[in-house]
Amino acid sequence: MSNFNHLSRRRFIATASATALSSVLLKACGNPPEDKPTITSANVARINLPADQVPETTKVKLGYLPIVEAAPLVIAKEKGFFAKYGMTDVDISKQANWGAARDNVKIGSAAGGIDGGQWQMPMPYLISEGIITDNLKVPMYVLLQLNTQGNAIAVADKHKGKGLTLKVEKAKEFFEKTKAEGAKFKAAYTFPKANQEFWIRYWLAANGVDPDTDIELLTVPAAQTVANMKTGTMDAFSTGDPWPYRIVKEKIGFISALTAEIWKAHPEEYLAMRADWVDKNPKATKSMLKAIMEAQQWCDNFDNRKELIQIVSTKNYFGVDPEILQEPMMGKYDMGDGRTIDDKSMAPLYWKDAKGNVSYPYQSHDLWFLTESVRWGFLPKDSLAKAKDLIKKVNREDLWREAAKEAGFSDIPTSTSRGIEEFFDGTKFDPENPQAYLDSLKIKKA
Repeated sequence: MSNFNHLSRRRFIATASATALSSVLLKACGNPPEDKPTITSANVARINLPADQVPETTKVKLGYLPIVEAAPLVIAKEKGFFAKYGMTDVDISKQANWGAARDNVKIGSAAGGIDGGQWQMPMPYLISEGIITDNLKVPMYVLLQLNTQGNAIAVADKHKGKGLTLKVEKAKEFFEKTKAEGAKFKAAYTFPKANQEFWIRYWLAANGVDPDTDIELLTVPAAQTVANMKTGTMDAFSTGDPWPYRIVKEKIGFISALTAEIWKAHPEEYLAMRADWVDKNPKATKSMLKAIMEAQQWCDNFDNRKELIQIVSTKNYFGVDPEILQEPMMGKYDMGDGRTIDDKSMAPLYWKDAKGNVSYPYQSHDLWFLTESVRWGFLPKDSLAKAKDLIKKVNREDLWREAAKEAGFSDIPTSTSRGIEEFFDGTKFDPENPQAYLDSLKIKKA
């Protein structure tokens, strides 16, 4: 799959052993000269990298949320890929929720926060423009897509049998009834104006339901979604695995739709960093990207998924029963309403899917998220005219390409656009004409 020009395992061990022996001999003979610091096994990898690829720093602090989108970050750490590319001191820091991640990147690691990490889209743009950071602009760079798919819309058991599937039957009738009874259908997402809100909005609007008037939308942290469903404080939620599948296993709800059914091979979450960290550490940035890309390739080997689940499910990371992840990670879903899915192409994918490279941050996808933001009034209408210029500033796909070439990875896309995208209701998004997409939508604020 990849062509690596690095040390063989045997040579690495031999080098490390010789290094350790040198250290012992130096200690026996007194302190080494100041201009020749003692080499330790921790930095052997850095020393054996090409000189022009040795990172400026070995340290970075990355935030993550305990959902399947974070798997490449965890695997890059636990399987030694960060260390392989010279990043020997990477801190993978669990965030309490998306708001905490936003606040921590705002202050940066020097003040106890983070340098970047996992994000829903278009959070890096909203942070860069100061829209969700109290008007303080914190420039960010989008560097890599972590995965496609891996999300679902889960609904409480009391609504089973009411036609709440991918294509909702008699949708308007059902939602008008709950609204008339003074008990609007409550649907939750984990952070406003981002991925998981967009999925539930698109699903409803495509079925003739106006999410701004026909239902009530709430923000609920991912870890609280199952508990809130149990207590009846909400009727549905949109978030990443393992949370939707838990409600099926615990018999408190069912899955109406996988987001992979709403938009096959859809972009999900991303790696984005503070621009000042990247500008200061361009080689370290590429080292980090290489490590995550190699981890993504490892994750996409389904023979590794059992080990992946064992690693990420531990208390240190997701803190869930491995059984909750076992089937979804293999593309197997008991939807909880009599429907089952057994299709690996519907699983979370990290390196390659039916449409091509997963890891590469297509600028056309960023444009969809910004266009959808205009659709729902999250951004002003004139944002669309400026969107492509903003994307060129925030999306650093050039660094992804450079890192992939240096590491010898194949599957490098030739265009910044993945082309025309199609949704389950037949709607198409042409990145060459986002206004036509907006005009075609019946339910919108724009």
